[in-house]
Amino acid sequence: MIFGASDQGQRAFLPPGVPIPEGIDIDSLPVMPRDPLIDLYRPVQLGSWALYRAPMVVCQGYWSGIQRAEPMVALLRRNAMWMSLSPLETESQRIGIQFARGHVVIFGLGMGWAAAHCALKSEVERVTVVELDDEVIALNAALDLFGQLPGGAGAKVQVIHGDALEWTPHAPVDLLMPDIWLDMVSWERAEEVHDMQANVRAAMVYFWGQELELARHAVKAGQALDEAGLAATAATFDLPLVGLDTPDYAARTRRVTQAWMNGRWLEGTLVPPDLRGPLDSV
Repeated sequence: MIFGASDQGQRAFLPPGVPIPEGIDIDSLPVMPRDPLIDLYRPVQLGSWALYRAPMVVCQGYWSGIQRAEPMVALLRRNAMWMSLSPLETESQRIGIQFARGHVVIFGLGMGWAAAHCALKSEVERVTVVELDDEVIALNAALDLFGQLPGGAGAKVQVIHGDALEWTPHAPVDLLMPDIWLDMVSWERAEEVHDMQANVRAAMVYFWGQELELARHAVKAGQALDEAGLAATAATFDLPLVGLDTPDYAARTRRVTQAWMNGRWLEGTLVPPDLRGPLDSV
């Protein structure tokens, strides 16, 4: 997550229960690779939502370690962060973008970042984004991120006002990417994605926080967080999940679990010592 100074005060976004390292030498930290879309974001405010830019923050990535982001852009709702271009947010969606092709459906507009990156891929013909909040749709329209994409790629994107749990497509969908949650872990996420997929019937699914959800169910079932254990757990989700065959997926899932689970295991889970974090009971 993030720690850094700005003209709106200090914001700390390390994992819950993880203290900001004392005596951290910010200048020695690696710099997050600059996202090609970062300069298309400018401060915008509409209703209870606002896009905010900070000159520099210190972040922990989803897969990676602590680093500097220069600058940082975030979407705030009444001063609570809902999305950002931190390495936590961007790294946790890269697998979905990697598999994007044909017709991509994204549930949750956010800052439009994932939709824009999908639209920039030549393999992607169409991106449909379903968003429930009218103000988020209006804010993105004012920002006009899609209209600024090179090569007219933004013309591939259609934003629809709708409920992710009820929306059904009018054309076949190649990839479904649900990202409607504020937190990385929620209690019925696998079930919610299953309900979404029942309506969409996409050929592939990758959802935000997928690795943590797989880990929660695998450990509760006594499965190891290795290739076989994750595959067995994914099979119980009854979803065409992608990403499990990407390089070092099991090892990376273990690291994500150690960094970001923060005690949010399924009830009755016996957590192995090597997966326990500061908020896990012994």
